[in-house]
Amino acid sequence: MIWLIGNKGMLGSDVENLLRKEGLDFIATDMDIDITDYELLNRFAEKKKIDWIINCSAYTAVDKAEDEPEKAFKINADGVKNIAKVAMFKNARLIHISTDYVFDGRKKEPYTESDKPNPIGVYGKSKLKGERNIRSILDSYFIIRTAWLYGKNGNNFVHTMLKLFNVREEVKVVSDQFGSPTYTVDLAKLILKIIENNSENYGIYHFTNEGKISWFDFASKIYEIAKEIGTVKKEVKVIPISNYEYATKIKRPMDSYMSKEKVKETFGIKIRPWDEALREFLLNKG
Repeated sequence: MIWLIGNKGMLGSDVENLLRKEGLDFIATDMDIDITDYELLNRFAEKKKIDWIINCSAYTAVDKAEDEPEKAFKINADGVKNIAKVAMFKNARLIHISTDYVFDGRKKEPYTESDKPNPIGVYGKSKLKGERNIRSILDSYFIIRTAWLYGKNGNNFVHTMLKLFNVREEVKVVSDQFGSPTYTVDLAKLILKIIENNSENYGIYHFTNEGKISWFDFASKIYEIAKEIGTVKKEVKVIPISNYEYATKIKRPMDSYMSKEKVKETFGIKIRPWDEALREFLLNKG
């Protein structure tokens, strides 16, 4: 039995779709089971045979986290600790989703799983604390760090850009922050592969689609494809700006590009380029 936590979210909904498609035995919960309430989690799992737990739940409001750090840590650190404790008592393997924001973005080369984290904001710090809580409790875990996530459900950069392209004559986008986008469907496929392989290759892994780009590059390609397929019908100027011209509550990692060599070698997967994944998403959107 698989327990999917956070099935209503952007990633969780795609994981649930794949679990159902593959005919796997699973149960799914979201905000109906509060991960910050250990007793509630424990009671829910108590009489169930659970072999795997997939945690797609998280506090993801990066800027808002600066104003409510207690809430961010309660969900991303304390809640994750509760899930890890339940996994330990149920002798279940845990797959947990983390983030590139555990890094400060100052490294000149791709981040590997062995690089020392150094988050620069509350969100990243809370996610790193969640990782450490898992590692202090469990041996049988998979922590998957991802970045720039987008999918059909939930708010994300692609949806935001499409809305702006349809109402504005020009859109300004940061051109000096670099990383890699991740299509939720591709990440969901990796999660299922780990389970279907009954993998015991525990540890931390990095996963995004292939290719290093800026947010400006991402926005420009979204516009190009959307215009080509008719999702956007008007002319829009996509204008590059610097990070300093874009006002946010926190500094974001300037270059959080992560190496995927470990995940590719361990699980024998080929990761498709970010623009190929984006095209599929935009063609299938809606």
